[in-house]
Amino acid sequence: MTSASELRSGKTHRDENFPVASWIIHPRHRALILAFYNFVRTADDIADHATLSEGDKLNYLDLLEAELLGQGDSQPEAVNLRRALAERSMPPRHALDVLTAFRMDVTKLRYENWDEVIHYCRYSAMPVGRFMLDVHGESASTWAASDALCAGLQINNHLQDCGKDYRDLNRVYLPREALAIHGASVEELGKQRASAALLQCLHSLAARTEGLLNESKSLSGEVKDFRLGLEISVIQTFADKIVRLLKVRDPLSQTVHLGPVELLGYSLAGVASEMTRRATGRRPVSNPAAGA
Repeated sequence: MTSASELRSGKTHRDENFPVASWIIHPRHRALILAFYNFVRTADDIADHATLSEGDKLNYLDLLEAELLGQGDSQPEAVNLRRALAERSMPPRHALDVLTAFRMDVTKLRYENWDEVIHYCRYSAMPVGRFMLDVHGESASTWAASDALCAGLQINNHLQDCGKDYRDLNRVYLPREALAIHGASVEELGKQRASAALLQCLHSLAARTEGLLNESKSLSGEVKDFRLGLEISVIQTFADKIVRLLKVRDPLSQTVHLGPVELLGYSLAGVASEMTRRATGRRPVSNPAAGA
């Protein structure tokens, strides 16, 4: 059996929409965070692989899980994460949760409603935030705001890549219910430009995602670790800007990603905002009611 490492897409932590183990995070945490990222990235690439069969994908995901739990040493990403977690006496539960999402990616190509999408985010995105909080020794009371931020980031990504996901993987995260309400069809995702109906659907989903991101604005102020607070502020700033683009643009024909210069600018803005907030003792502004 080919090593899962050999099936990687080539995407790294530097290609993500959000910082991963950036210079902001304390160096003592970076090795563990990168081990987690490489494990998750490998599993994600397996689930999205263009030529592997469904059965082979599930077998690789099972193998990664088994070796994460100590049953073998043939998969470097699983072994490295297992050892890094053991050094901190941390359980592998968040990595195991993420594997559940990737199995869903292999077997589930359509989502009926918003609740099903949030259920997917419970395994694909929320464990990543919870892992970061655990690494920094934060309270589980921070999980609610973190879950909202991570779900918002995930759905932003779904909306950004909706055309590519449909064309390349026949995978659609846009809820069928939302498409039907606006009179749009799945097949329209294969076109070069969104129809008026599909665009209305996409903008309505972006607005709902913005509600999630409003719920998460308290997170940077809830965490005790200063550097983590800065990192969260940067991520929140990225997510807020992207969702604003998604509310007015067509992801099938227009740019809805941030370029390098924008990423740098918003990183500095996020850091400055959180440093000012902490210096002045202001509470982050959030609006939980917006996430209905």
